[in-house]
Amino acid sequence: MSTDTPSAADQLLIDHAYRHGFTVTAKMLEVWRSRGLLPGNVPGGGLGRGKGSTSSPVPESFDLVLGLARHAGRGKRPTDVALLLFDEGLPVPEQTVRAAFTAAVDTISIHGDDESDSDPDQRLDDLADHIADAGLTVTLVPARARRIDEGIARLARAGGHTWPPAEFAAFDENPGPSTATPKDAALASAAAVLTGRMSLEDIGDMLRAMSPTATANPIASLVETTRRDVPEVADAVLTDDNHLALGPVRDARDHLRDLAATAPLQDLTRAWKTVEGVRQWALNLCGRVEEEVAAGHLGGAAREWQSCRYAMAGLSLLSTLKERDWPPVQRALDTLLLLYQLGEIRRLDDLVPGCQWHILAMEGLMPPPTRELLQDLISRSAPPDAGLAVDVRPAS
Repeated sequence: MSTDTPSAADQLLIDHAYRHGFTVTAKMLEVWRSRGLLPGNVPGGGLGRGKGSTSSPVPESFDLVLGLARHAGRGKRPTDVALLLFDEGLPVPEQTVRAAFTAAVDTISIHGDDESDSDPDQRLDDLADHIADAGLTVTLVPARARRIDEGIARLARAGGHTWPPAEFAAFDENPGPSTATPKDAALASAAAVLTGRMSLEDIGDMLRAMSPTATANPIASLVETTRRDVPEVADAVLTDDNHLALGPVRDARDHLRDLAATAPLQDLTRAWKTVEGVRQWALNLCGRVEEEVAAGHLGGAAREWQSCRYAMAGLSLLSTLKERDWPPVQRALDTLLLLYQLGEIRRLDDLVPGCQWHILAMEGLMPPPTRELLQDLISRSAPPDAGLAVDVRPAS
């Protein structure tokens, strides 16, 4: 088909875009189709007597053309455009959506990827040397979070209190600051990606490093003492060398690629919306607690912040503050990571029947939007006489 003279079917799409204030050409339609962003027209019957045949746009093409006119343009990556259309709920071809999520995973590169056949232990040694030589680090606590922590601590001291409270030390068997450096964190993160697992020692160290001013971290302590405290659970979920690995031990990127390819589309959609909700919750909480600190009075926002800083919700806070722009590719990665996390929780539920999932309803343990995805587990495990809205509010 000539890109200068549109078919009658394409002309319908061009006119539809024009009526909505957009200029679309036959060439643009051709490019979008070549990138899998727009379905082809549906062939119709022949006109007879050598006059050719008819075709018509599929119904979803009309909405897609408007979305493409808004988002596509010179320099825009097709995968980003696909994710933006997906975000608007437009009917992007499913294979194109899945390819965009897979492409997001492919942006995670680690030194030595081009030598993936090397011995795993040797590769980790080489990676450690590379991180040391290149001075690579991981930002564990973004500056905004540090300022909030410092502001809360300052106002707590002025009010005759301390945060975290000294009583926390009684719940921590290894009180004190983490010895992990930013380089250690970079190596631990890269190793977790390569192997799909992490030792309890490293998990505890990272949790402590993410709260560097805390004199004690009860959640980190619970992780570190899992083998001793709940040996039957440890036998089900830990490897012999004390690494957490619920599923097959392999490169975590392979797990994420599998999710991109096989997760039900409705699950991808729900997780995509949830990570947006988590980000908005985190930014809103930051803004509210900053207002309280600026006003010199610690209220509900500061209490919520304090409850979050040691648990999974706190990790989401820090992760949000690291991604200031949050492009579509990062949102796609966050979506797959959330699906992976939810899958591991459900795998744990199968491995260890009777888990006390109702604890996840406690304030601060998990971001509220994520907690909503697990309401079935939370409700099922709640004691008959226990409500789900458990309130845990440390004194400020």
